[in-house]
Amino acid sequence: MSLQNPVENSSACGAQQELHRVSRRPRVPPYLLLLCGKDSGDRLPSDRRLGSLETNTRMSSKINESLKRFAQIILDPALHRGIAAAGFVDPRPIQVQAIPAALQGRDVLGLAQTGTGKTAAYALPVLDRLQTVRKPGPRVLILAPTRELAAQISNEIRTLARFSHIKVATIFGGVSAHGQRSVLAGRPEIIVACPGRLLDLMQEGVVRLHGVEALIVDEADHMFDMGFLPDIRRILAKLPASRQNLLFSATMPQEIRSLADRILHNPHVVDVAHRQPLSTIEHALYPVDHTRKLELLERILAEDELASAIVFTRTKHRARSVARRLEGAGHRAVALQG
Repeated sequence: MSLQNPVENSSACGAQQELHRVSRRPRVPPYLLLLCGKDSGDRLPSDRRLGSLETNTRMSSKINESLKRFAQIILDPALHRGIAAAGFVDPRPIQVQAIPAALQGRDVLGLAQTGTGKTAAYALPVLDRLQTVRKPGPRVLILAPTRELAAQISNEIRTLARFSHIKVATIFGGVSAHGQRSVLAGRPEIIVACPGRLLDLMQEGVVRLHGVEALIVDEADHMFDMGFLPDIRRILAKLPASRQNLLFSATMPQEIRSLADRILHNPHVVDVAHRQPLSTIEHALYPVDHTRKLELLERILAEDELASAIVFTRTKHRARSVARRLEGAGHRAVALQG
């Protein structure tokens, strides 16, 4: 549930109409609700997503309709066992479009939201490469913006590679580096890392990237949002010039477009409906005076019998204020902020 603003021509009368109409909304959760207030200082987010990448998008955005099962993809037998053990049968659109090109060694630019199956889309081709030619690592570097995503990526790769001897190291800050140094000493084939801790270990001489054959940057737009682009550029300077590059992003701001231009060579572009919201979420927009947003929110929570909800606010103070108001209304609420 998201609180954002404003939309012109909202009024107290309009807000009352919306409060009245809430109870008649179809109950098909989950919802994304935008409660937009007038004159509260915010603007609805502009769409900075990439429209197209000209020729490459037109050439590579069509799904290969002949690829219906993972079994049709020529991969090392150990990986097919891992795919079966993971319960995967039908490849998802991003996997259908990205895997064949990545297996050919092409650079890939994937425009897709979280939850589309992109981890397997880039993991399976590099795992196949590692199985085909065995030598010490690190040979694959995967960069992620958060420790949670890094851990998630590592777990999925370990699941897919469970019947192989491929080793994965997960590197992120906020914890002791002792265990990470020990894992890196074993020359793992794959490193999944957050940029900050990786740079620290590089400066210590614990990890060397001269043998990296494939670089994967996941959630590149979040990397930019979190200020990691300078760190990524420092890491790029330590990588061999000849390598495969795969970059995935839900949006394409100018800074990420520039990064893609720098590291990708004639990429295969995979554009999986990144302009549309996920089909599993119902979206609704409610123009309402900013002084009545909480009133409308409370009505929505009460009428829809929601078991749980996430409310996004613009500021830390607003998050605490909304949480207190909801607690006062009988909800169990907590404010989370950085």
